[in-house]
Amino acid sequence: MGARTFVNDRLTFSFTRNWARSVDIPMLLSVVALIVFGLIMLYSASFDFSFNEYGSATYMFNRQVRWLGLGLLLAFILSLFDYHHWRRMVLVAMLATIGLLVTVLIVNESRLGASRALVNGSYQPSELAKLVAVLYLAVWLYSKRQFLHDVTIGLIPLGVILGIIGGLIYLQPDLSAAGTVLILGGLLFFLAGADLKQILFLLILAFFMGWIVVQFSATGQDRVDSFLAGLQDPKNASYHVQRSFEAVIKGGIFGVGLGQADTKLTGLPFAPTDSIFAVVAEELGLFGSLVLMSLYAVLIWRGFVIARLAPDMLGTLLASGMTMWIGIEALINMSVMVGLMPFAGNALPFVSAGGSNLISTLCAVGIMLNISRQGSDAVVEDNERRSFGAVIDLRRGNRRRSVSRTRRSHRANV
Repeated sequence: MGARTFVNDRLTFSFTRNWARSVDIPMLLSVVALIVFGLIMLYSASFDFSFNEYGSATYMFNRQVRWLGLGLLLAFILSLFDYHHWRRMVLVAMLATIGLLVTVLIVNESRLGASRALVNGSYQPSELAKLVAVLYLAVWLYSKRQFLHDVTIGLIPLGVILGIIGGLIYLQPDLSAAGTVLILGGLLFFLAGADLKQILFLLILAFFMGWIVVQFSATGQDRVDSFLAGLQDPKNASYHVQRSFEAVIKGGIFGVGLGQADTKLTGLPFAPTDSIFAVVAEELGLFGSLVLMSLYAVLIWRGFVIARLAPDMLGTLLASGMTMWIGIEALINMSVMVGLMPFAGNALPFVSAGGSNLISTLCAVGIMLNISRQGSDAVVEDNERRSFGAVIDLRRGNRRRSVSRTRRSHRANV
């Protein structure tokens, strides 16, 4: 019995050591740091709201910890799940996601003028849709890589795919999520090898559709009008942005101290969710905000390194898409809070309260870690000297590789 236990312990240790060696450690550490940072700030931002709404100061924090446990488990499983298998599963995942988005519209559980959740304000399929959209688009673009320059096979079908997903999300309405999906689709199309004419056409089409949405959406028009008014004079910005400005100004360089912010207690809207960056700015100041931005920068940097070293084009598209999704979400949330973008209402990854966003983001991290593990079997001698700028040039290559051509490894045909 003792010998069997010893063997099992040795096998467990060997598996853990091999797993740790094969994943991207800087990315893993940045994600862990973001999670810890997020839990600390969530508790600070939510204790008053939790007590008033649920009768317990730790209700939202405890719920986030439970979602975090599930998200970490899924991330670990996905880090072991060969990402090539998504080629056989992604269609089912997309159909299921569309079904959930339609279900949201049927259930029509309205909160704050929007119907985004399935049960009691929880379980938002639009967050899952972002993850599945990246998976589906990466697999679709990879399978159609030889025909992307054919408008009838490349650009038009891509527009239909994005239109269905974005349209269903927009009907909730969730303008920020719909916009994120469309932006990700365009970026992945570029990385897959679209030519300049297609990109210009896509940009013009996206601008025109955005203008149409703003014109026929009272919510969108109100947000744009408030944003433009705020640019001319901060006093004319929306109430939400004005309170966020107040928090940022109070925070100064080093903040008022963890847990000492008062804006979250005096009317800052959605302090534990959409506005948590304003709480960070008030309590930790410019210094704490820069630390948070630096953690996102490390994650994005390592995500693009993983994409650059992926064993094939599918891995490159997946890792690039996941990285850009997390980066765009963080950028939009922080920009909105300082009045640089119209109000969007999206979560700050790893920090804002919300199980749907946290689990979806951790799943994306798990997929990237799996790509990292498989990329570690390929040639990686250059990984430290490849700059961030070189990674951005994924499609054009650097004398040896190009995203528009399939890169093969012994795992590429799995």
